[in-house]
Amino acid sequence: MCFAKKLAVAGVLSALLASPVLAAQCGNNAGGFNAWKAAFAAEAQRAGVKQRGLDALANATYATDTIQADRNQKSFKYSLDKFMQVRGADTIVSQGRKRKAQNAGLYSALEQQYGVPAGVLLAIHGMETGFGGFMGSSRVVSAITTLAYDCRRSDFFTPHAIGALMLVDRGSITSDTKGAKHGELGHTQFLPGNALRYGVDGNGDGRVDLYNQTDAMTSTANFLRKKGWQPGQGYQQGQPNFAVIKQWNAATVYQQAIAIMGAKIDG
Repeated sequence: MCFAKKLAVAGVLSALLASPVLAAQCGNNAGGFNAWKAAFAAEAQRAGVKQRGLDALANATYATDTIQADRNQKSFKYSLDKFMQVRGADTIVSQGRKRKAQNAGLYSALEQQYGVPAGVLLAIHGMETGFGGFMGSSRVVSAITTLAYDCRRSDFFTPHAIGALMLVDRGSITSDTKGAKHGELGHTQFLPGNALRYGVDGNGDGRVDLYNQTDAMTSTANFLRKKGWQPGQGYQQGQPNFAVIKQWNAATVYQQAIAIMGAKIDG
């Protein structure tokens, strides 16, 4: 992509993420979803979505499983100890250490370029998908457009719905690409707007593919650096980079778990 086009895409996403505008009427059940899609298509087109993305929007279906998951997020109400037990922290640390040793060159290069230690990246990878073992079974476009339609948090998810349609235009995903129930995609579960904005071609094959491990880990490091990661500074609670971990996930127990597991992996 030429520099001018990159600036244009960044400008569109910045505007959408800063102050999303949704003329289409939100709803709390499947009844109004098709009417919303028709109205949202005009919004998407004005934002720069092309025909392939609009076709994906037209083919999107109301994701009941996504709505159920969004209403039932119990794990973030756990204590830290319970959360780490449920998420398998000991296994993540053990596997993270092995993966760091097996691919030391990649993680060393990422830390040199972005300043983010391997432990943090591996803790996120392990927490999000079990190191790529399960990246989700929900159709990304359907999930994220359902959340943009749903009245509960439409303002938050609208720019990510636009981002997903732009990823379809770009050829990075299709209307059938599978991800998590909230529309997150790839090894570290990027929301689509963030995938568009922070995705990096880490393996040099000419495309950003967050289902490729190298691209995903490079993109995760890039996200954290762009969010303010300070190379060489600590990332435990009270240290400068803990605030950046908060940018990845808003749940306090998640943030604490990443910091603790990251230190153990790096240790």
